[in-house]
Amino acid sequence: MNNQRRDILKAGGGLGLFGLLVAAGLITPGEARAEWNKAAFDAKNIDETLKAMGATGPATSAEVQLTAPDIAENGAVVPVGVVSTLAGVEAIAILVEKNPNPLAASFVLPAGTEPSVQTRVKMGQTSDVYALVKAGGKFYMAKKEIKVTLGGCGG
Repeated sequence: MNNQRRDILKAGGGLGLFGLLVAAGLITPGEARAEWNKAAFDAKNIDETLKAMGATGPATSAEVQLTAPDIAENGAVVPVGVVSTLAGVEAIAILVEKNPNPLAASFVLPAGTEPSVQTRVKMGQTSDVYALVKAGGKFYMAKKEIKVTLGGCGG
C-alpha cells in the first residue's frame, strides 16, 4: 500500500473542502488567518505583555480558574487549563512570569464559544503562571505558582 498517495489525497481533499467553504462565503479570509499580536509575544516581562495586549490593571477574579500541577516534573511540557464563568469571554491568554517571553499562549474565542482552553506550556524555572481573560472589554486574571523540577526553556 502506498501511504504517500493516501496522504496526498487526504491533504487535497482538505484543501478542496476549505476552498469550497471560502467560495460559499462560509469562511471569510479574515477568519481563516490566525490573529498574531507580535508586540505581546515579543514582550520581555509581564507588564510589557499586559500593555501590548491592552490589559491595564486586570482584576483578580474567582470567575477565572487556572488548573495546573503544583509541581511540574518536566518544564518542557506543563499542562495548563483555563476556565471562566464570566459572560461574554472574548479572549484567554496564558502568561509565564519567568520565561524569556512571558506570553505562552493566546486564544481568541468567537461569540458563543465555551470559555475553556487546555494546552501545554514550556517553563524554564519555577514561576507564577497567569490566566488572563478578556470579557466584556475588561480583563480578569488568576495566578498560580508552579514549581519546576526539570527545566524546559534552555534548562
